[in-house]
Amino acid sequence: MTPQSLFDLTGKVALVTGGSSGIGRMATEGLASAGARVLIASRKGDACAAVSAEVNALGLPGSVEGFAGDVSSQAGVDALAAEVAKRTDKLHILMNNAGRTWGAPLGEFPWEGWDKVNDLNLTGMFQLTQALLPMLAATATDDDPSRIVNTGSVMGDVEKGGGAYSYAVSKAGVHHMTRILANELAERRITVNAIAPGPFKSKMTAFALTDAGQADRTADRVPLGRLGDPGDIAGALQYLCSRAGAYVTGAILPLSGGINVHSPGSLFAE
Repeated sequence: MTPQSLFDLTGKVALVTGGSSGIGRMATEGLASAGARVLIASRKGDACAAVSAEVNALGLPGSVEGFAGDVSSQAGVDALAAEVAKRTDKLHILMNNAGRTWGAPLGEFPWEGWDKVNDLNLTGMFQLTQALLPMLAATATDDDPSRIVNTGSVMGDVEKGGGAYSYAVSKAGVHHMTRILANELAERRITVNAIAPGPFKSKMTAFALTDAGQADRTADRVPLGRLGDPGDIAGALQYLCSRAGAYVTGAILPLSGGINVHSPGSLFAE
């Protein structure tokens, strides 16, 4: 088996929620680069259509098509699942990536900031997965399982909330949901994994990476000394969704430059 065939996604159909920006767009380009047909959906359908045209213009082996889809409510999940079924009778890959954050100091964090974040990041992710399970199960085989990849966060693993309490807790929930579903769906030949990114440039992190100086200071806090880049996301998705990752399920893949294991200082006095 050649390296090329290990990571080949030719003939695969993927859905990426929140695929028009940030990590979702990085994943979309990565999947299309490996030959997949990628459907992308977000609340802003025009943005998804524009990104689809931009990525298709790159001449990648795969293709991208974008449309509106909202997973923050049951009605939105039902509509998105119906739209996917209209566009394809096969689904091999689901990337649950749509998400939002909310920040406020402790003592001032509002109820709304908890519900809105968890409704999308956790409940919507779970409900969309449920809705698309029949399509994923129909394409799954012993040698080539269908794949679910959830977007978690390093903040779901480390105690660095930074005022984003509901976001961090929702991502910890995503990680645990990933493990539960991996256990339950293995017999249906569906793998379920999550990526746990650290700092990447995106709309969600723009508040903390407002200029080059601030971005450099953030990079200095990463053990590996840099922010994440599109290749880091693309490579992870190509691995988890191809033959190369067919025997991996229940993993929370850290893409945080070492933040997930960083423990400054020595345990013992020097």
